[in-house]
Amino acid sequence: MNEVVLDARDISRSFMISQGFMRAKRPLHAVNGVNLKLHRGEVLALVGESGCGKTTLAKMLLGLLPPSAGTLELDGQPLASLSHLEVARIVQPIFQDPYSSLNPRKSIGSIITLPLQVQGDKDPASWRQRAEEIMELVGLPRRVYNNFPSQLSGGQRQRVAIARALINRPRVVICDEPTSALDVSVQSQILNLLQDLRQELGLTYLMISHNLAVVEHMATRIAVMYLGRIVEEGEAESVYNSPRHPYTEALLGSVLTPDPSLGVPDTHLGAAYPNPLDMPSGCSFHPRCTKMLPQCAQQAPSPIPTESGHVECSLYEENKGKMRITS
Repeated sequence: MNEVVLDARDISRSFMISQGFMRAKRPLHAVNGVNLKLHRGEVLALVGESGCGKTTLAKMLLGLLPPSAGTLELDGQPLASLSHLEVARIVQPIFQDPYSSLNPRKSIGSIITLPLQVQGDKDPASWRQRAEEIMELVGLPRRVYNNFPSQLSGGQRQRVAIARALINRPRVVICDEPTSALDVSVQSQILNLLQDLRQELGLTYLMISHNLAVVEHMATRIAVMYLGRIVEEGEAESVYNSPRHPYTEALLGSVLTPDPSLGVPDTHLGAAYPNPLDMPSGCSFHPRCTKMLPQCAQQAPSPIPTESGHVECSLYEENKGKMRITS
């Protein structure tokens, strides 16, 4: 088994949400008891609908939000014991929108070299050379060094964001929807670039996405998140070819096909997403599940080991991972 670089153990994060004037605040459990391991060299895709807690989890893994409960380890060290600079040397983010993640008043060169300055690099004379080297690596011409973000295309801006993340050679990169704000014609270029950089620099990726085509192209392992929980996790090929959780099946069934005669797929999930302030009893997915068992409304499922990961579903027998019933 590869070395574990990020280890989340039963981590949770809650926020107190106002219910209006003269009403008490209520807790919103954005992440609720998540266990996740990220192994060196892999691409772990975290998928799920908007609002399921993916970005909150990513912020905790980056050290930007402390967990309300549980423990986080980075390279075998408790994340809470590391300074922000120490965390930043190991883990870097690539954000969703290159239009808002870059300072429009800074030149491309100053944006890319900013991590060197912040992290106290002792050789300022080499900054431009190092920036131009990483620019060439991500496919940016050196002539744009003194340009501003407004003078670049969307794809070029995202390459600037990637160069900024990689200039200090981090070991882990957390990509939060890195292509969703880009034109379809540019998305594949950025994804191929990320794959090439992973091979060349020995990177480890946590890829957050709701685009299953992106996940299929990039991921070696997949974790499916629903209402703050990881409901299924395993090798990418296994999850794609033999999904176990009904929610995973619904996500895979929601992918549009090129055949117009098939129309829009019906996932049978309904139009409304559950209110995270009013969580269902028992299994959180049971109000939308087409395979619900009688105990699902009262009893929350425990993680059940599978060949390459785990699944949280009462359809499977404890400690065996086999179906209780045939569907």
